[in-house]
Amino acid sequence: MIELNQKEKALLVTVDVFAFRDKALKIEDEAGELKELAKTAGLEIIEELTCHYDNPSPNLFIGKGKAEELNLIAAEFNADVVLFSVDLSGTQQRNLEEAIGRKVIDRTQLILDIFSRHAKSPEGKTQVELAQLEYLLPRLTGKGIMLSRLGGGIGTSGPGEQKLELDRRRIRGRITRLKADLEKIRSQRYLIRKKRIAQKLPLIALVGYTNAGKTTLLNTLVNEHQLADNQLFTTLDPLSRILILPNHQKVIISDTVGFLHNLPHHLIEAFKATLEDVKEADLLLHVLDISSALRYDYHQAVEAVLKELDCAGKPVITVLNKVDKLEEQNWIEKYKLDFPDSVAISALKKENIDGLLSRISQKVAKTIQRIELSLPLDKMSLVDLIYREGQVEKIKYNSKSIAITAQIPDTIIHRFNEYLKK
Repeated sequence: MIELNQKEKALLVTVDVFAFRDKALKIEDEAGELKELAKTAGLEIIEELTCHYDNPSPNLFIGKGKAEELNLIAAEFNADVVLFSVDLSGTQQRNLEEAIGRKVIDRTQLILDIFSRHAKSPEGKTQVELAQLEYLLPRLTGKGIMLSRLGGGIGTSGPGEQKLELDRRRIRGRITRLKADLEKIRSQRYLIRKKRIAQKLPLIALVGYTNAGKTTLLNTLVNEHQLADNQLFTTLDPLSRILILPNHQKVIISDTVGFLHNLPHHLIEAFKATLEDVKEADLLLHVLDISSALRYDYHQAVEAVLKELDCAGKPVITVLNKVDKLEEQNWIEKYKLDFPDSVAISALKKENIDGLLSRISQKVAKTIQRIELSLPLDKMSLVDLIYREGQVEKIKYNSKSIAITAQIPDTIIHRFNEYLKK
């Protein structure tokens, strides 16, 4: 991968197409999201424009006059790249580059570039490369124009020059091999899931709009220090940790890639191996940035992706995060009514984390049983086990036995079968 020594200068173009309009998202919000994506990719934003069309042009997407205007603006500001908020066909992208005289990147290509920078594990890198090659394949031209122009900078990270010079047949072969690799990953995940199910450990998945604070919440809950920058798509690789609840029950909690409005379908397909934690979860924690003016839109966008993943009916706790950033604290109660089964917290400031843990404990309590035991005095190791893994409600030491009433997880109940009170 070839990188420039300085930030590329970007001209941002938000295109409002009435026929494709996402009614839930204002054009100003789309422009803001494009800006955040550009900043996350390390671009230097030199100018932002918005244009409106009833229907896209098949040749340029935008009008010829607007393309000429962008040419002048790009020359005036000495832009390196022109970034569009919409997905462009290969023909539109080539024609725009000729008309503007600058490299042109569309929204999906930018997201893929960010993905490639944040993927660290072999699984994450495999998924990114697959998504990039599937994006590239229909954009290849007979003369290889698309390949020859991808020399470096934003929109070119990932497969790199050597792979990008493959012909169609070899790229298809590479895609086939990557899909086979991901199937092996899914098989490995299946074995891990079987082990988890055998141990009866509940799985909790963190989901939410990108930059909602999922990784910060994971850090707070399990006292870890994973990367939690204030950027989009910080977490790409699946990340699972053991969390011990207040009742001593063990659960697995997993962070996932953040969602976006209109996340391209093929990206969801490519990252299904990562998102399988969402599908297999016993409980979802939907982390929502309640301080954002787009809180309702973000919630709706995540719900749409969950529906596409066939997860719409799963038990959910809506985590109203970043309450410390709310200007009007008295609005919290209203938001709790607007988002049923919700808990208001600040993951960063560690506010009301106990309240969230208590709610989680209630949700996964079906895997906990209340038992009454009569243990011999020489079985103190079992008493220690209850204190470690369960919650003692009452304990009484008698001359020949120990009477205990406790709540313990299903995973260890077989250890006490012969001591259960009839």
